[in-house]
Amino acid sequence: MNIVERYKKPTPKFFKTLRNIGIALATAGGAIIAAPISMPAIVVTIATYMTVAGTVATAVSQAVVTDNDNNETDEVDDGL
Repeated sequence: MNIVERYKKPTPKFFKTLRNIGIALATAGGAIIAAPISMPAIVVTIATYMTVAGTVATAVSQAVVTDNDNNETDEVDDGL
């Protein structure tokens, strides 16, 4: 399965929720970083980490797919 096929398949409910939380984190962090007022360095640092964590969580959550196939018969039978 290539990456395009993986992104087109349905995502489980838990990972949809996690994806939405990641989007919110990335958006909030980006808004704080881009704010036109000066902020303390610690706030900007935390916002940077929020943006990175949100982006990673979103990307990973989107790549998780539901596998409805029960592939229990995929085991190789040697005939022994």
